[in-house]
Formats: sequence, structure tokens, C-alpha cells
Amino acid sequence: MKVLVAVKRVIDYNVKVRVKPDQSDVDLANVKMALNPFCEIAVEEAVRLKEQGIADEVVVVSIGPKAVQEQLRTALALGADRAIHVEHDSMPDSLSVAKLLKGVVEKEQPQLVILGKQSIDSDNNQAGQMLGALTDMPQGTFASKVSLADGSVEVTREVDGGLQTVKLQLPAIVTTDLRLNEPRYAKLPDIMKAKRKPLETLSADDLGVTISSNIKLLKVEPPAERSAGVKVADVDELIDKLKNEAKVL
Repeated sequence: MKVLVAVKRVIDYNVKVRVKPDQSDVDLANVKMALNPFCEIAVEEAVRLKEQGIADEVVVVSIGPKAVQEQLRTALALGADRAIHVEHDSMPDSLSVAKLLKGVVEKEQPQLVILGKQSIDSDNNQAGQMLGALTDMPQGTFASKVSLADGSVEVTREVDGGLQTVKLQLPAIVTTDLRLNEPRYAKLPDIMKAKRKPLETLSADDLGVTISSNIKLLKVEPPAERSAGVKVADVDELIDKLKNEAKVL
């Protein structure tokens, strides 16, 4: 079984995000970048399937400029076997990403495709579902548990009302939620080995995909600053402020 994992390069979740002075975009100058946390979970799940003897090969793919190869090497250090870099000067929108991933799926013919449910930068939660529509493959989104047997995959999904379990015939798509697993740390020997693992570079033309975006970024704003709190002497003063100042009572 071949497992294809899509990963994305994002700002490290520990870094405070800055907005450019002209509000045209997020400032990426001298900012630490990392694997999207949900993508790390997807890589971990694929590697565990290989360690269990269920998967034979784990292939990671990422889309973007040459810098994304750093994150692909990270995924290789975590246990993936080889990587595919779909080179593009900027990060395309979700539909373009899904079309490019469809091209990779057609080229690689994986039995299972795993993606993070969303990236922590654009927060769209769209690529996995769009890929499912384009490839006509069944999908289990927001997975908190994944098990494979007899040519099918059983996915426990986190939904508003609790948990839902679905059974999908392979090939299938799974998008990972936060509680699926806890990703491992890459060990130094694995980081060194990752430098020698194969990394293939493709273009959109190689995949027969024309990149176009119907989305225009108008403005980026930081969240509003919270006003300072005040201390009150007693409950009566608190109730008075809630009634007359906050007007919530």
C-alpha cells in the first residue's frame, strides 16, 4: 500500500504573527517557518501505518516555492520514504491546490491520501474536500481514529454532536484532526538520512494543471487590542459596572 501525505509550510505556531505596515499581507521576513501542525499529524499517522506493516511506502508532497523543500526534508526525517515538490512561486488557493494534488494522485496512484484538516495560516479547511470531489474518492474528514482492514478504512470523525464512524472503500482520502495522534520528534540520525532520501521536483505543467485564482486578498489586519481590565471593590460595584458601563445585565 502506498500512502500519499500532503503537507504545507506555515509560520511556526509559536511565533507571533506580524502584519505588514501596508496591511497587504502577513510579514514573513526573518520569520521561523515549520510544518503545519495538522500536516505533522498526517505524516505521523502514515508513518505509523508503515511501522504496523500496513503501508509499504509513504510519499509526502508539498506545493510552493523552493523553500518548502525544508519542510519536505522534515517530513522525510519523521519517517516518509520520498518527497515530491510541486514548485510554484506563491501559495495558490484551495481549489488550485486540490487540482495540483489530483495530478499527483493520478501520477502516484496511492491507496490512501492523508491531509491535515486545515492549515493554521489560511484556516480554510477546503483542500481535502475539494480533492475528494475532483478525484471522486470517498473521504473521512476530521479523523480522530483511523484503522485499515480488508481493502477499506474505518474513520472515526469528530463532529459537533460527538463522534461519527464511517467506513470507506480504498482508495480514499482522510483529513486529520488534532486528537488522532501525537507527532514524534525527528532524531538527529533521521535528519541526516533525510538529506539522502529522494526529492522530486515537478511543475504545474508537468501535472497538466493551469493555476488561476478567483480569490483576491484585500487586506490583513491584526486582532483588535483588548482594553485593560479594572478591579472592583465588591460585588455591588461589579453589578453596577455590568449594568451601566458594559450594559450586559
